[in-house]
Formats: sequence, structure tokens, C-alpha cells
Amino acid sequence: MMIVTSGAVAFGKQRLRHEILLSQSVRQALHSGHNQLKDMSLPVLEARACAAAGQSGLMALYEAMFTQYSTCTAQVLVTNLDFHDDQKRQNLNSTLQELLRMNIVPIINTNDAVVPPPEPNSDLQGVNVISIKDNDSLAARLAVEMKADLLIALSDVEGLYDSPPGTDDAKLIDIFYPGDQQSITYGTKSRVGIGGMEAKVKAALWALQGGTSVVIANGTHPKVTGHVITDIVEGKKVGTFFSEIKPAGPTVEQQTEVARSTGRTLASLHPDQRSEIICHLAELLIERKETILAANKMDMDLAVNAGHLPPAMLNRLSLSPAKLNSLAIGLRQIAVAAQDSVGRVLRRTRVAHNLDLEQITVPIGVLLVIFEARPDCLPQVSALAIASGNALLLKGGKEAANTNRVLHQLTQEALSMHGVREAVQLVSTREEVEDLCRLDKMIDLIIPRGSSQLVRDIQRAAKGIPVLGHSEGICHVYVDADASVDKVIKIVRDSKCDYPAACNAMETLLIHRDILRTPLFDQIIDMLRTERVKIHAGPRFASYLTFSPSEANSLRTEYGDLECCMEVVDSMQEAVDHIHKYGSSHTDVIITENEDRAEQFLQQLDSACVFWNASSRFADGYRFGLGAEVGISTARIHARGPVGLEGLLTTKWVLRGDGHTAADFSEHGTMKYLHENLPVRQPLAGQRDSN
Repeated sequence: MMIVTSGAVAFGKQRLRHEILLSQSVRQALHSGHNQLKDMSLPVLEARACAAAGQSGLMALYEAMFTQYSTCTAQVLVTNLDFHDDQKRQNLNSTLQELLRMNIVPIINTNDAVVPPPEPNSDLQGVNVISIKDNDSLAARLAVEMKADLLIALSDVEGLYDSPPGTDDAKLIDIFYPGDQQSITYGTKSRVGIGGMEAKVKAALWALQGGTSVVIANGTHPKVTGHVITDIVEGKKVGTFFSEIKPAGPTVEQQTEVARSTGRTLASLHPDQRSEIICHLAELLIERKETILAANKMDMDLAVNAGHLPPAMLNRLSLSPAKLNSLAIGLRQIAVAAQDSVGRVLRRTRVAHNLDLEQITVPIGVLLVIFEARPDCLPQVSALAIASGNALLLKGGKEAANTNRVLHQLTQEALSMHGVREAVQLVSTREEVEDLCRLDKMIDLIIPRGSSQLVRDIQRAAKGIPVLGHSEGICHVYVDADASVDKVIKIVRDSKCDYPAACNAMETLLIHRDILRTPLFDQIIDMLRTERVKIHAGPRFASYLTFSPSEANSLRTEYGDLECCMEVVDSMQEAVDHIHKYGSSHTDVIITENEDRAEQFLQQLDSACVFWNASSRFADGYRFGLGAEVGISTARIHARGPVGLEGLLTTKWVLRGDGHTAADFSEHGTMKYLHENLPVRQPLAGQRDSN
């Protein structure tokens, strides 16, 4: 690593000013006979003298920083002439190579104590020569000279913008191509130094032409982890990357912009038109069944041959004719619900005479749904987004790439019937999840569908975008002392064994103490063994047994397989306390014939879904009659439990007046507030379209 730095002139200016002030104050004190200082004017300091005085201070700073990491530094001063003399160039190259070989970091600066003033308009002088005019050009020249792999140019802004940063509509350019120069409007030069962004871009393009990759990034407020250099080296999306190769497809930013624009058109369609799109998609799932299943077989074969997917994920990846039929049925339910979604009036208030207020439903905006090896998620989420008038950005797992591509093509085919094909976009580039989560000005809501680790990673990365979801599905079934034998066996089997990989599958079975050593307990154990469920004993359950199953490592585990934890409690209240302590507020069940106890359980338990004498597997948008779901939320605001169409809508307030002003209602005004609740009537089709 080499560092090209500035700062010697600034260090020297500060030092020389201090010396001059000190000298003047001493002379003035001697002349006047007292310590009162009068106004003192400082002479104009010559830059070369400042550079000479500041070099030692600059190096002292770098030495102090690198000494903390037991790393040695060395100062190298150069001028433009050093690159024009072959012998000097060879000597410089040899010196730098030797320093790098010994793991010494060269601190390189122009020798401003002797260097002549930069020549105007002499940035570039052909392919092989760049005039050393500032640190940007010096860094570019050295990078090419030393055959560096990467040049990082640090600025006081995030990177290169298409117009001056801070102006309206200024957009950060993630990847810049040499042919894009005409699309850039530069602002004033940097607040420090003699260069500016234009100088950085010219130097970057020159270095790129010489074979060195270039990134321009913010060195003052790094955004990703606080370590801008390591972030860039690790391949994270930081600043502006200069590339000579332009990809064929659109960038994710362009996809998001197109989706938002088309999504507004989608929201303005008549409800019947949105329903038609969803119904057509349901038909395509059945008509193109063979194409979908062929693509899914390719994904399954690749996954099985790779051997890195656990059985639970292979289960989710697999599609079947039955799954496609269920998807089509769910989509038709969504199509019906779409008739009364966007533009629905929730509240009407007569604020005053001829001043009426309405609260109506509207789309959230642009949704980003990130899902792992679960291709059935794509048509479900697409249908919900279409029904709610939201634009949609989909990022699927690479394990289902072939299936996702076919399903997305069918979705866009259905959208085309009303001219909104681009409202649903599939991100097919190698975009990292955390990079997508940085698009806080373009995406309104992120919905993760996958493992608890994926959800946690997204919640951590999405600092400026709301995330709807749950991090874990630790679902409990509590078997009360007054439970029915038949119901217990049916519900426990279904909750654990119907689909163990689902987030609504039972992970912990709580047994009332009185059931131990009873025929019911033996039947539960026999059933779980027959179903090949591995039991992990909780600490209290283990204490009752002479030969116990393997003890659970944690009472807060989502197994996602034919495994579960079993624990003993003394009462319904203790079961509630256990679930509050170790659960994830997802779905929890009580099995009992005692109605009072069941109602207490339902009221006291603070989970998104609470069931009495029913399997935890009912926690599902399709089974709730929502048609489908974008996920199950354990959040406390907006939407909770299975999130269907309603969870993808927000509201806006519409006020219709007749020249009213707030002053009309002041103490001396002529009008009075009425605040009358009016009957909620739905608008006519034309009025709803305008909403």
C-alpha cells in the first residue's frame, strides 16, 4: 500500500502563523511595556515556505498513526520533473519497490517547497504522460507507474454525482464508464487542496486507461462499516467504481426507478384491471406448468449435485403440480380482494361546512422482497403487490435462479395486458443484500423471506428503510392438564411434522407436569418416535427422567427439521411465562378442554398468532383467507401476523374545501369546527382512479 497525501502546506501555515504571532506579541509587549495586545496583521505566507515548515508535522502525524499498528512509514517527496527523467523515474520506482518489499508504507507528497506553480490546462498530455498538478494526478501517475491493482481517491463527498452534490436530483453514480463523461455536471472545486471532482475524474480515467482500477469514495464519513479502505478492498459497494466494461442489463438503481414510475401507473388502474392481471397470472401458472417444473428440476438437480443445501431448503426449493394449483387458487383469492383495496375510504369527517376530510388507502410505494430458495414466493408476492398497487423489486436466491426467471417472465406477461410490465422487477445482477439495503431514497419497505440469519442481516443493514418480518419462528404448543387425547396427538403431529421447515412449525412442546407418566404422555412420545422426531429435553424435563433424550442446548432454538424441544411446566401461567421468555412472538398454541383457561392463555400471551385447539400451521396467509402472504410479521406496528394485502397498504388524507383558511377558525374568525363523523361511502370508479 502507498499513500499519496497533502497537508504539508496546511501544517506549515499553522506553524508559521503561530511563530509570527508569538514573535509579534513579544515585540509588542517589550515596546508598550504591558501585555495588552493590539490588532496584529499577519503577512501573506508564501506556500513553499509553509510546505518546508510543515513536512515534519505531516510525517509526525502519519508515524504516530501507523506506530499503533507496529508499521513503519517512509516519506517520499517528488516533483513533476522526476517523472520526465528516465533515471529519476527508475530510481523512484526502485525506492518504492524496496520499501513495499520491507512492508514499509511510503507516504508520498509533492515537494511543494521547490515545485513550480501548476500549469493551467495541462492535466492530460497524451496516453503515457499526466502532468503532476495535484495529488489526484500524482496518485494516478504513481498507480500506473507501480502497476497498482487499485487506486482509492478519497473525497469529502460519497463519490461522483451526476450533478453537484447537494443540488436537487443529484444522484450518486455507483459505476462510471469512460463514455459517460458528457452526462456529468461538475460543481466548484474542493474546499481543500487545488483539485476538485473534475480533476479526480480525469486522473481516475487516466489511471483506468493505464490498467489500474479506481474508486472515488468519502474519506471523512465512511458509510458502510466506518472503514472505507477495507470496505472497498472487500468488494463492498462504496463510492464510485470506474469500469471500462459496461454490463448489458440495467443497474438495480435503474430497475428501481422504472418500477416506481410504472408502479404509479399500476396504482391508477381500475381495480378490475388489477384483478384481471392477477387472474391471468394464475392461469399462466397452470398453462405453463411444464415449463415451470422443467426449470425447477434444473435448479433441484444443481442443488442436489452441489450437496450444500439442507433437506429443509431442498423442500422449499421444490415445486410440484399440487403446489402450483394451490398457488393459482391463492392468486384468485387475491384477485377478489383487489377489488376493494386501493382507494378505499376508511373514515369521513365533516370538519366544517363545505370542508370534508377522508382517509383513504394507498400503496406503500416500492417494495423490496428478498427471498432464499423458495420460488413459490415470487408469484405470491407479485400478486399481492399488483393488488395493492405497489411497485416490486425481487431478489431471489441463486439456488432458484432458473425457476425465478420463468416465473418472473410469466408475471411480466400478465402485467403487459394493461401496459405495466415493468412494475415488477427481478434483480439478476450479483447485487449484495446490504447494497440493496442502501437504496433508502428509492425503496419504501423491505420484506425478507428466508432464514432467521437472513432477516437479522437485513434488519442490521437496512438503517434507513423499514423492515417487515420476523427473525425467528420459535413456536410453542402447550398441552394442558385438561387436554383431549385425540386433539393432542393430531395437533402436535401436524404442528411439527406437516412441514418442519416452515416458520410456523412447532419447535417447543410444553407439557403440564400432571401429564407425565400417563398414557397420554406415552402416546405423545410414541407418535413423535414414529414420525422420527428427535427430542431435546429441557432442563426440567430431563430431571424427571432416568434416561433422558439429549438435553437441549438452548430453549430458544428454531430447528427447522424433525426435531423439537420438550419441557415441563406446572401451570398455564408458567407456560405463558416460558413462552414470553423463550419464544419469538410468532405463533403459540394451547390444547385444553378448559375454556376459561384457554381464554386466559389467548388474552395473556403476547404473540402475533395465538391458537386454541388448532395446529400452529394455520398461521398462514392462505389459510387465513388472505390469498397469500408476503411473510409473517412479529413487529408491533403497521402489520402483525400473516401479512396479506392489507399489510401492503398505507393511508393518505384528502381534504376538500371551498376557500377555507385556518384563520377562519381563529378566535375572531367566522367559522366553527364541526368534526362530524360521516357514513363511509366508497367513491365512484372515476373518483377512485383519481385517488
